[in-house]
Amino acid sequence: MIDNTKKIYLTVKDYTVTGETFGLYRDEKMDLLITFPKPNENDLHKYYESDDYISHTDGRGSLFERLYQFIKGFALKNKVDLINDLHPKKGSLLDIGAGTGDFLALAKSKGWQTTGIEPSQKAKTIAQKKGVAFADATEVLEKNSFDIITMWHVLEHVPDVEKQIKELKRLLKPDGTIIIAVPNFRSFDAKYYRRFWAGFDVPRHLWHFSKKAIKQLFLKEKMKVEKILPMKFDAFYVSLLSEKYKTGYMNFFKAFYIGLKSNYKAKKRFQYSSLIYVIKNVKNANKATDSTTEEQNEVIVAENENIA
Repeated sequence: MIDNTKKIYLTVKDYTVTGETFGLYRDEKMDLLITFPKPNENDLHKYYESDDYISHTDGRGSLFERLYQFIKGFALKNKVDLINDLHPKKGSLLDIGAGTGDFLALAKSKGWQTTGIEPSQKAKTIAQKKGVAFADATEVLEKNSFDIITMWHVLEHVPDVEKQIKELKRLLKPDGTIIIAVPNFRSFDAKYYRRFWAGFDVPRHLWHFSKKAIKQLFLKEKMKVEKILPMKFDAFYVSLLSEKYKTGYMNFFKAFYIGLKSNYKAKKRFQYSSLIYVIKNVKNANKATDSTTEEQNEVIVAENENIA
């Protein structure tokens, strides 16, 4: 059970939509931050109603939007390359939080049988025009039906993270793979920008993960992190937004410097701005122990691989 009774870690503002202030509580045992107060599920939609919420559009009007879409093109190719490497025979792919569907559209063109889940009707409409098929909810999908399940910067948005992981377990084939990408509040850029760090993105981000938190949450469901990959471009993108929140404008040169410094410092302990976790079912359930140290819960870290 996640403990949200600890003292406040940081006070953070919603810079994107409402300007409201939220607290971040820390579960010390799991090294997990929790947004408080958590908005009512019926009210969550209002925090996404902004033209600045770029993942729900294909906008290319501003310089920032053009830069975002340019980098996204590299990221999409790398993501599809990753799932192809993990499962060369292709198969069934579920993307939860599919946004405007570019990842699923590309994966489908490479031979994958794709299904998407997306709560935003605006984003879903754009994706459907690209030939992306959607299910209304994961609950209508059959047990053990997917070879790969992806959540690209989505797990931090779900109202009940433990319930979501149980559902991922239910949907995954016994030998399937889950790929989770989330911001890392242990990164240098997070520590540098503190309350201005765009990776917190409250209250849309309800959970703020460390490597320890991800490992423990999935071990509870007898799943193990087998590999961790960096998302090096995120340090620059997040730093650019953080500069805007801190100073009122996007200081490209300062953001580039902080992003570069964050990636350099991340090499020692692999604390990149965002991380990708490759997760599989534990073959022997007896091995799924709730380890609390890096040494006891060792994973393979792919130092030379990069997903934008």
